[in-house]
Amino acid sequence: MTIMVALAAPAAAQTSNAPLAYQQLRDPAQEKQARALMETLRCLVCQSQSIADSDADMAGEMRALVRQRIAAGETPAQVRDWLIQRYGDYVTYDPPLGRATLALWLAPLALLALGGWLARGSFRRRR
Repeated sequence: MTIMVALAAPAAAQTSNAPLAYQQLRDPAQEKQARALMETLRCLVCQSQSIADSDADMAGEMRALVRQRIAAGETPAQVRDWLIQRYGDYVTYDPPLGRATLALWLAPLALLALGGWLARGSFRRRR
């Protein structure tokens, strides 16, 4: 008996306790809203996958939270704002422009300007 419990422990540790992590909502319109929102939220464990695509327990719990809140009548924007408040701007693939994320928004422009400046200098030397 103890051997069976010991062998089952790893499998039990990997299942999510959140009932809505893998269950769809009964209302197709609400499920569609929830799925669309889940595609825009980053898994905090995997970091490169959305919570819709991730198999991590944390992502399952976040999917369950999204579905619970959508089923309770919240809009996707309200759920997204709540998750950002709870987990920070990193939870979304599209962080809002603010003091903490200013570098994320300006870095591509600065790198593009630097590349243009370097290319210009390289072309001038060739003349």
